[in-house]
Amino acid sequence: MAALNVSVNDPIDMIIIGGGPAGLTAAIVIARSQHTAIVFDSGEYRNSGVTHFHLLPTWDSKSPEDFRTAARANTLDNYTTTSYVDAKIKEAKQIENGLFEVQDEAGNGWTGRTLVLATGIEDIFPPIDGYGDCWGKSIFHCLFCHGYEQRGSESSGVLAIDDIAKLHSAITLSRNAAQLTKRVTIYTNNNPSLAAKLVPAIGNKAPVEIDDRQIVRLEPTETGIGLIVHFADGKMKKEAFLAHKPKSRIRGPFADQLGLERMPDGDIKVFPPFGETSVTGCFAAGDNSSPFKTVPNAINSGANVCPGAASHVQAKMYGQKSLGEMLLDAQRVAKD
Repeated sequence: MAALNVSVNDPIDMIIIGGGPAGLTAAIVIARSQHTAIVFDSGEYRNSGVTHFHLLPTWDSKSPEDFRTAARANTLDNYTTTSYVDAKIKEAKQIENGLFEVQDEAGNGWTGRTLVLATGIEDIFPPIDGYGDCWGKSIFHCLFCHGYEQRGSESSGVLAIDDIAKLHSAITLSRNAAQLTKRVTIYTNNNPSLAAKLVPAIGNKAPVEIDDRQIVRLEPTETGIGLIVHFADGKMKKEAFLAHKPKSRIRGPFADQLGLERMPDGDIKVFPPFGETSVTGCFAAGDNSSPFKTVPNAINSGANVCPGAASHVQAKMYGQKSLGEMLLDAQRVAKD
């Protein structure tokens, strides 16, 4: 279906930037209220290169690419108010009358009454040789999403650097890993202070040990299952997987362009229950605005923005306050 023709005089009801689970869900939910929407899909996804994903009923262990294709086709088969554009948006701004304007890399522009940022995040890999080659295949950020297929293996590891260099994070991931493999090693990577703190926290019951040697390289195995950890002392060890969440940043320049408030970790700050940002009429959904960066949560938040966005559009039609604005008013009254 071709993109709906929109302008300042005839804006789309909802502009959705991002064609992953959050954006795809917002597109089908908003269609149920006969609101118009355009989904802009850059083709960039956090799970690019991953052949299967998990946690989603009927789609568990299937291809995320197939899911995206099927979700788009299903919406187009059933609704005429939603369209998709395969283009990368480079700029988003709020213009007169509270409308939003976006422009793609080719210079094409669209105007909308509401804006949903479902852009996701991009991971920032640590400076360890081979990390990127193992990411998503034998380095897993979530042991509910991954790791089950390696269950029963002799050993796995937790890479306790970056965000996982916190005591509670390393311990929690080691317990998760111990559900899947017989033994777990927490690699503190030349951080003796963290290693010392972990010893009493682990205790003597858990099948967990600590290795503080510096890691110089991570190597995929020939079979593609597991990886080999290479140390500065020249030795190596094979693991079924490593659990580690790298640092990340939200994808795209839009939060800065729109002046959105951020959380301390850099995610977009949103207000429950609709995921509205600090700019009225602009919403965020998925990994860019939640600590729970999973497909089910992205779908949930993609659905949640729609009542808020629909209320915003409908309220403007009748010169009223939106549901989000009324809820904020009620909160202010309760505080006074």
